[in-house]
Amino acid sequence: MRKLVISDIHGCYDEFKQLLNKVKYIPSEDQLILLGDYCDRGPKSKEVIEQVRRLVQQGNVIALRGNHDQLFIDAMENNENAIWMENGGISTIKSYVGKDWFKKGFNYPEYNRAKAFIKMYYQHHIDFLKSLPLYAEDDRHLFVHAGIDPAYSGDLQSHPDNIFLWGTKQFIGNDHQLNKTVVFGHIPTKRIHESTDIWFGNKKIGLDGGCYFGYQLNCLEIKNNRYKPFDIQINKSLYARVLRFCHKLKQLYITKVKDRIERA
Repeated sequence: MRKLVISDIHGCYDEFKQLLNKVKYIPSEDQLILLGDYCDRGPKSKEVIEQVRRLVQQGNVIALRGNHDQLFIDAMENNENAIWMENGGISTIKSYVGKDWFKKGFNYPEYNRAKAFIKMYYQHHIDFLKSLPLYAEDDRHLFVHAGIDPAYSGDLQSHPDNIFLWGTKQFIGNDHQLNKTVVFGHIPTKRIHESTDIWFGNKKIGLDGGCYFGYQLNCLEIKNNRYKPFDIQINKSLYARVLRFCHKLKQLYITKVKDRIERA
């Protein structure tokens, strides 16, 4: 049975569907492993979360929770708003309530009404994200969103959850103590080896191709102890350059939004 591993979809719903078609995913024959970060930054977070939820319901799919999924949960349930807005949450909100919700610019009352709308009609999405585990294993691999503490050698059930979700600066540059290969996302591979292709390190495999930045969405096929990479590239088009420019503008906008939230 093939294992197909994908990470950091970030609202890139169309690319996700294209990638599943490209690898010829067959639910009855393949195991799909998703490493989290289904929402934020990209335009179709709602659609991605709904598709992932349905795939898991169909069986033989492992979906893990990423830090952006946790940010969504925490904003909805604990009013931890500023950090979510700072990390692309506004795109997730618009995917649920519509692009024109903030016609006159961001304001706190409209933001709260948007949250209330999501909780009223899509609480099942929040509950689904809350139900997702932080890691999965087979006999040769540890699958996790952001990595592990490289110095940790104990029971994974006692490993700090925040590192599964957010990683640690020491992970990439230091050998870890586990006897398995850690397959992870979270860190765009372009930051690791100046390429958006899958990164193969020492008992580490990084998958995040930065689709939400206009680069590519990666998939790792594991079959008969061999690895085969697949990707959907969008970095060769004018659209990708525009997307990266818009992302920079969005970050400036998000900073202003964060300031307004903190002052409210």
